[in-house]
Amino acid sequence: MPDIQVQVTRELDLDEVIALYAAVGWTAYTREPETIRAGLRGASFVAAAFAAGRLVGLVRAVSDDATVCYLQDLLVHPDAQRSGVGRALVTAVLDRYSRVRQHVLLTDDEPGQRAFYESVGFTEIRDVEDANLSAFVRFVRFGR
Repeated sequence: MPDIQVQVTRELDLDEVIALYAAVGWTAYTREPETIRAGLRGASFVAAAFAAGRLVGLVRAVSDDATVCYLQDLLVHPDAQRSGVGRALVTAVLDRYSRVRQHVLLTDDEPGQRAFYESVGFTEIRDVEDANLSAFVRFVRFGR
């Protein structure tokens, strides 16, 4: 894998972004490109990873810049996985929001996901010691 460059930017080619979402199998997003565009526009922070000029990773965050930061849509092209791209993108978010107390994400329940996020400092909510915590989520399913 060529050198990776991480750029904080919202100026991304929508077709390249859609291709990245498709490459990781997130077809619920690819069916509605305008939703992807709105998500990029409305995010507090967007960083993209490039290898040899090609988009190989993307992360979005939504934050109030004071108390909470939601890490959203971390994508790494399958060809670039296990090369440090995901770690670099998460680090970009955590560095930007280093003064925010809560960093939250919701992800698939797969062993690889858990191992990766634990390796970058996240803890699954049921494993947080000495904390009486619950997590709740509500999904609205559109156009299945």
